[in-house]
Amino acid sequence: MVADPDDTPSTRRFSRRRLLGVGGGLVAAGASGAAGFGFGRGAAVPTAEPAPEVGPDHLRSYATRPDLRIPVVETTVDGPVTDGLIFLTPAAGAGGRGPLIVDGDGEPVWFRQVAGPADVAVDLRVQRLAGEPVLTWWEGSIVSGVGGGEFVIADSTYQEITRIRADGDLPTDQHDFILTEDGTALFFVYELVAADLSTVGGIADGALYDGVIHEVEVGTGRTVRRWQARDHVPLTESYADPPADDQARTPYDFFHPNSVDVDHDGHLLVSARHTWTIYKIDRDSGAVLWRLGGKRSDFDLDEDAGFSWQHDARRRSDGTIGIFDNRAGISDEAEQSRGLVLAVDETGRTASVVRELPPPGNLLARTQGGVQELPGNRSFVGWGAEPHFSEYAEDGTMVFAGHLPEDNGSYRAYRFDWTGRPTGRPAVVAEASSGEAVTVRVSWNGATEVASWQVRGGAQPSGSTVLGEADPTGFETAVTVHGPVAYVVVDALDADRRTLASSVTVPVRPAEGT
Repeated sequence: MVADPDDTPSTRRFSRRRLLGVGGGLVAAGASGAAGFGFGRGAAVPTAEPAPEVGPDHLRSYATRPDLRIPVVETTVDGPVTDGLIFLTPAAGAGGRGPLIVDGDGEPVWFRQVAGPADVAVDLRVQRLAGEPVLTWWEGSIVSGVGGGEFVIADSTYQEITRIRADGDLPTDQHDFILTEDGTALFFVYELVAADLSTVGGIADGALYDGVIHEVEVGTGRTVRRWQARDHVPLTESYADPPADDQARTPYDFFHPNSVDVDHDGHLLVSARHTWTIYKIDRDSGAVLWRLGGKRSDFDLDEDAGFSWQHDARRRSDGTIGIFDNRAGISDEAEQSRGLVLAVDETGRTASVVRELPPPGNLLARTQGGVQELPGNRSFVGWGAEPHFSEYAEDGTMVFAGHLPEDNGSYRAYRFDWTGRPTGRPAVVAEASSGEAVTVRVSWNGATEVASWQVRGGAQPSGSTVLGEADPTGFETAVTVHGPVAYVVVDALDADRRTLASSVTVPVRPAEGT
């Protein structure tokens, strides 16, 4: 990569002090909706209500958060699994699109619905900025696999720290976003340029999408490095056919980068779907140091080590490389996709399979997908266009599987430890039922430390008699208490019975039909 001669900062500027905050803690630079779920603490007794109703579109709605419609997630466990929550970005459904965190039972922990009718969210994950855990994801619209949007960085309270995009009017693509230890971010731009495509059977006065890596300073938005595929990779490396006939002037997506990561030596690993190649790129000079796979591979690959149309190449802690091997493009046929872990000998220039990670069922993911390394050399695989995700033990045995509704999908899927502390109050509704019974429903979107819900109330708004307590039962918990009671307030208690937050005092609504 080469230094960018254009030092013009992005239109969004954030000083180092604003990013790090006093004493090094992250501070919020924007606001976003936040209001949850916590983990149970063996507590009191009140009766739980049935689960919220699921509509025909496989979206779940809740009395306390009628503004949210959250996709149903189902899971199965077949063995010991890694601790942590599951991070998804469902991209289909009427309103059920956005970054989503669920627990191991598929219960929502946090959901943020994207606003625009054509917009989606992509690639929700936990990363670190200035030593602190943050959430990152992309928001925007995608046409023919090419995105135009921006990346969001949010802190543990779900407040936005900043949004990152390319300088000028270049569309910031969704395929990857990596925060580095240098305070920079790596991502792609699919840059439209004029090109002679005659060497690959296209028209001489054609156009192509160039895969461009941008490395920008998070604090300023200034581009510090930029790498252009067309300067290093000839069009003849591509397995994608150039546009022809009445589509001849459509831009040729010859490279299609879909992952970038900092390798153990500081250089970059880049996956290009349309050349079936993993590239090792010198981070400073931009030179291609080697190619793994594809037409010009510098490595001899064992017969079962070949991959095609792949995504998400990452160096693992033991030196192997994990890849999501799609094995098929949009129109190709193959038996099934797979997660793949390769031993790569950079001295002897050989590559062999360490383990394959088969899908839950016969899944062929023609697009998207990812393989995450978990502690203990375990793996978590998101099956991309197929709405499934699964976890594997060190030996490749599947121990956990889950899925979104069948008409949905998540670009990647992950498992991470995460502590969420939303800044808003718990949301509460209370309704009278038979006799003096009152059903109190409570949720707190994004809270992960709630051990129990305590209900207080009385005949007046100032009443504070403890009426009941219950463990969380999912995104929304229902607690039945007995009166007479006209007003209630709900406290979120942690495992040490400290109050994390309290709801506003709400009146008890009359039972329907009364």
